[in-house]
Amino acid sequence: MEGFKINWMKMKDAETQKLLWECQEWDHNCELTERFPKEILECKCVSLEINFSSRDKIENFRIIQKVSLMGNVIEEWDFKFGFVMPSSVNNWEQIIDAADKEEMIPAEILSGNMVVQTYFYSGEEVIHTTKMTVIYE
Repeated sequence: MEGFKINWMKMKDAETQKLLWECQEWDHNCELTERFPKEILECKCVSLEINFSSRDKIENFRIIQKVSLMGNVIEEWDFKFGFVMPSSVNNWEQIIDAADKEEMIPAEILSGNMVVQTYFYSGEEVIHTTKMTVIYE
């Protein structure tokens, strides 16, 4: 879908609203490496905010994210947004609860080995994909 664009993405500590990461460099179907602060792994819950625009109407907009560690999917999320008006700019925020501290994988293992693949859908059609390798600093 040529009229669909990710404008920016942000992640914040959902309790304090402290900005932990943001990216404003999005290309259609991109692969990128992003640096996250290690403190994001200490948050009880993280707010993921996406700003996107669409020239066309989207009937059933949703996002599927797959988190892989060393090639194996360890988490998968399916977020549903619903109807998107044509010629609109939208903000979408999701709150993601963290695993218990003792279940968290250390940043040293995740860093460079974790890949987040994000698929943006209109109904059953993939309209945008992103593949992000995460480095923790």
